[in-house]
Amino acid sequence: MRTRVKICGFTRVEDAVAAARLGVDALGLVFYPRSPRHVGIGQASAIVRALPAFVTVVALFVDQPRSFVEEVLQRVAIDTLQFHGHESAAFCRSFGRPYIKAIAMRENVDFAALEQEYHDAAGLLLDAWSPDAKGGTGSRFDWNRMPSESMLPIILAGGLTPDNARQAIVQTRPYALDVSSGVEAGKGIKDAVKMAAFLQEVSLQ
Repeated sequence: MRTRVKICGFTRVEDAVAAARLGVDALGLVFYPRSPRHVGIGQASAIVRALPAFVTVVALFVDQPRSFVEEVLQRVAIDTLQFHGHESAAFCRSFGRPYIKAIAMRENVDFAALEQEYHDAAGLLLDAWSPDAKGGTGSRFDWNRMPSESMLPIILAGGLTPDNARQAIVQTRPYALDVSSGVEAGKGIKDAVKMAAFLQEVSLQ
């Protein structure tokens, strides 16, 4: 089975269209105001309208009110929700959409318990833990801590670049890779050459 790729943190239409043409499986839009890759609803809607068919759009939230998530769903064509905060499983599933739950890989994280709690997730995203940021840090956790087995698809994030994408796949065998800062020219500004290189490295596996 091939490894899927999600590129997260788009802020410009042209970058998202370029990624779609390169063959990315999913694009992430960050609706968390504290992120340097934050997009407003109007900006996100413009990006989504420009995309061709068969590209999954993922909306990222961090402990935000139900009313805001619902407003985004009403105004932007979102396929999948991604939650990076302390959202309960009941909250995540209550929108009736596929959802991904991000897990910050702290030293004491109980993966088995979280896998049970979020048992109906479309995937679990394992990311580096940071006290100051929710994803997009450019840091990676120790891949030796990846669970050897899981009932759910595992998405590896954190510190991925074209230089280590192949190693990540060989070492961890994830369902998908999720990259953000590793394919950027600047925060929220994607680099088409880096995106192409990343996707090429993944395709070789």
